[in-house]
Amino acid sequence: MDLSKVKMVVTDMDGTLLNSKHEVSPKFFSLFQKLKDKDIKFVAASGRQYLSIVDKLQAIKDDIIVVAENGAYIRKREKEMLSTPLENGIITEVIELLKDTEGVHMVLCGKENAFISGESQTFKDTLKEYYSEFSILEDLSTFTGEILKIALYHYESSEKYIYPLLKHLEGELKVKVSGENWLDISNINAHKGYALEKLQQKYGISKQETMVFGDYNNDLEMLTMGHFSFAMENAHPDVIETANYKTSSNDDYGVERILEKLVTS
Repeated sequence: MDLSKVKMVVTDMDGTLLNSKHEVSPKFFSLFQKLKDKDIKFVAASGRQYLSIVDKLQAIKDDIIVVAENGAYIRKREKEMLSTPLENGIITEVIELLKDTEGVHMVLCGKENAFISGESQTFKDTLKEYYSEFSILEDLSTFTGEILKIALYHYESSEKYIYPLLKHLEGELKVKVSGENWLDISNINAHKGYALEKLQQKYGISKQETMVFGDYNNDLEMLTMGHFSFAMENAHPDVIETANYKTSSNDDYGVERILEKLVTS
């Protein structure tokens, strides 16, 4: 595996760069400096809110590109590079489809803030890990601001309890099981693959010069945009099937092991 031509590294956060405690390892930050020295661009691509991603990567935030909300928002420092919001009316439609389903928690995701109904203190505590900024609304159906994504959470399984009720929206919207508990609804072009394609075009970087890491179904499109695509050992079966290569788990430095090979190539 000749890594000498790689010019861009793109990695998912949860289940990939972050360990099971949602931490970035000191080893990664050391390797990042070596990537920077080799003039290799680094992109953090996550379903998380922009501010939450930056919080995790605070030490290097001015040197990276952030793809937030599953590709709906790209930003580098203070410069917005892409924004792909949902059309009006989607919120009401989704609320109606899920109104009889117990255990579903909804998050309306804006660029720098998110909105929830606030009926569950337990969910608010859970949300703090993924959203640095969020506000409580009495009735989400009355919200009229710009929304990049609707995130839906189920404490048991988003794939089992939420996806079957919304899968008929695929084609019109992106409906992505993005984690064991999360399902995301976005504009049809708001996905990590589309975002990565835009970055490749902007910087003149090919698929053969791109390295990508992922673990869940919201990573599938971007994995196809890099020749050096790696599924984590802990990845969803769909991701393992899609990626060209495999690395160890997020708790066993799966990303860092490959980056070590990259910086010495």
